Amino acid sequence: MATTRLIVIGGDAAGMSAASNVRRKVPLREIVVFERSPHTSYSACGMPYFIAGLVETSEQLVARTPETFREKFNIDARVRQEVVELDLAGQRVRVKSLESGSESWEPYDQLLIATGAEAILPQLQGSDADGIFGLSTLASGIRVHRFLKQQLPRRAVVVGGGYIGLEMAETLVRLGLQVSLVDRGEQVMGTLDPDMGVLVSEALREIGVTLYLRESLTGYETANGRVTGVVTDQRTLPAELVIVGLGTRPNSELAAAAGITLGEKDSIRVNSRMQTSSDGVWAAGDCAESFHLVSRKPFHVALGTVANKQGRVAGINLSGGYATFPGVVGTAVSKICKYEVARTGLTERKIRDLGLLYDTAVIKSKTRAGYYPGAGWISVKLLSEQGSGRLLGGQIVGLEGAAKRIDVLATALTAGMTVQQLVDLDLSYAPPFSPVWDPVQTAARQLV
Repeated sequence: MATTRLIVIGGDAAGMSAASNVRRKVPLREIVVFERSPHTSYSACGMPYFIAGLVETSEQLVARTPETFREKFNIDARVRQEVVELDLAGQRVRVKSLESGSESWEPYDQLLIATGAEAILPQLQGSDADGIFGLSTLASGIRVHRFLKQQLPRRAVVVGGGYIGLEMAETLVRLGLQVSLVDRGEQVMGTLDPDMGVLVSEALREIGVTLYLRESLTGYETANGRVTGVVTDQRTLPAELVIVGLGTRPNSELAAAAGITLGEKDSIRVNSRMQTSSDGVWAAGDCAESFHLVSRKPFHVALGTVANKQGRVAGINLSGGYATFPGVVGTAVSKICKYEVARTGLTERKIRDLGLLYDTAVIKSKTRAGYYPGAGWISVKLLSEQGSGRLLGGQIVGLEGAAKRIDVLATALTAGMTVQQLVDLDLSYAPPFSPVWDPVQTAARQLV
């Protein structure tokens, strides 16, 4: 290859997936990765389980350490090194050591931006107080774990009812804290329609989480530098620990400052090969734009599955090969209390925004044959386009065995199937696994 030195900014899912692919294809190429946190290639999704004690050590969440990348894969992974400026014309990046404060310019032949996403932490009165945390990196999860062990807080408030907020609310209840959750939505889990989100709200209440819905964070009360309360537009809730789970935003400021074009939600705009608007510069992962296969429009999603796939595509192209990222359907799954929660495709609100006419079906069934021991309930919601019958989205809430059925719907969405074709699928059946009509097909039958 004409290019000899690859610099990767960001050492987690997308960055290390790309770097590893390049190394397999081009054994002698120089690869340097700059990561501002102390960790590479870790599972951010596992943080609530580490904090809860289900995972014993934070090291178990690290797939490969910087030392492993250097010694086994010849990838120069440099942690606690932050890239603070891009000089695209000069093909170099300015790097700051977070240990010493020293800075240096590093040249590149090709550049991959995989800076991920950062937790949304609104700058409000008292927001810099001790005891307020956002969760987006393993280091942030370790800080929460340490705070719980050392400060022994009794009352916690979770702000935001998304995946990380709900998982942390459950975790804190299990650890014996009094937990309140504030969310401005009608129900928690805004990636679901409200009629499905209400099931998750009920599950949280059942384990003792106090919900304050249709309320917005306005600030914090503090004393001696520590948080003592969360102020909403309706009340003040006492707290010694606050988890801000308002979602994440693409960490794209570095790219924007260099003049690289941004797209949806200020993510870095890329083509199907993960190339940015600047020659020789690529982007992948939570900082990069994606493409929705159902809406057929650009969108942004921060998921480890997407980041790994985009990183792989970028790595193949950076190696001189050819690969494209076709897009995704927005599939996500989570365990909230005793319920498994999953979604894929479009919600009703998104469908209305697109101006489509649609039909819905919601059914309640069993995860196994009703007479078989351990059968639990499952609710399935499907959305289809009027006239064509094209499947547009699906949501599932239920007990053990419910959630992974979302993969059938994700496959159907990716293939552009109709609900009739979903009904006609030859899905497996045996009493320990499913009723004769699988719940996703039972829901589809309501739409044909």
